[in-house]
Amino acid sequence: MLMEKIASTDQPLLSVVSLTKRYGARIGCADVSFDLYPGEVLGIVGESGSGKSTLLSCLAGHLRADDGRITYDGRNVLAMGETERRRLGRTDWAYVHQNPRDGLRMGVSAGGNVGERLMAVGARHCGDIRDRAIDWLGRVEIAADRIDDRPTAFSGGMQQRLQIARNLVTGPRLVFMDEPTGGLDVSVQARLLDLLRGLVRDLGLSVIIVTHDLAVVRLLADRLMVMKSGRVVEQGLTDQVLDDPQHAYTQLLVSSVLQV
Repeated sequence: MLMEKIASTDQPLLSVVSLTKRYGARIGCADVSFDLYPGEVLGIVGESGSGKSTLLSCLAGHLRADDGRITYDGRNVLAMGETERRRLGRTDWAYVHQNPRDGLRMGVSAGGNVGERLMAVGARHCGDIRDRAIDWLGRVEIAADRIDDRPTAFSGGMQQRLQIARNLVTGPRLVFMDEPTGGLDVSVQARLLDLLRGLVRDLGLSVIIVTHDLAVVRLLADRLMVMKSGRVVEQGLTDQVLDDPQHAYTQLLVSSVLQV
C-alpha cells in the first residue's frame, strides 16, 4: 500500500530535516528527519520521555523548534508568521488530543463544536453549518438527536469521536494525533481504531500518530519511527520494523508487548 502511494506522488507533503528541541541542557528531540507523503500514515512510538510528544508538538507548531527545518507543501513552516501558521492550523492541519477535553469546548453543544471549526474557515449559513455538523456526527457514530447535547453529557469515547468530527469537518490534509486511544477501555479503543482506519482510508488523510501502543500503529500506520532519549533509533515500514526489529531498544519494546 505504501509503495503505491509513494509511486503516485513525487513530492512529500511534509519534509522534516534535523529537527531539534532543547529544554536547557535536556534534549526533547534531536536531529529528527523524515518525509511524509500524501495519504501516508506515520506512527511514532517510544516509552514515556522518549521525545515523541515533543516532536509532535514541534511539528504542529505548539512548540518552537530550536534547530532544523519543516517544509509543508513546499512552504517553510518555521519561517511563517503567526497569522499564517494559525490559518494553516484551521484549514490544512488538524490536531487530535489524547484528552478530548483539550480539543473541545465543553460548554458548547456537539453541533456547536463542529460548527465553530466551519465558521473559522468562513462558513456563515446556519442551516448549512447544522447540516454538515449532523453529517459529521453521523460519520463518527453520534446520533443526530445528540447534536444539541454538550460534550459533558458524552462518554469518553463519544467525546473523542466528537473531537475527531470537529477536526475533520473542514477537510484537512494533515492530521496530528497524540495518543488518540489513550485512557479508553479496550472495547472502546477497538471501535475508535476501526473508525479512524475507515476515515483515513476514505478521506486520503496524511497522519502522524504518536502512541505507546504498538497495536495501534500496527493497525493504522504505513511507516513507523521508534524514538529513545529524543532520537530516532529505527524507522521503516511498520510490519518490517515490528516483525524484524533491528535496534536493541525496538526489540525490547516488541518483546515486552509479546510477553504481556
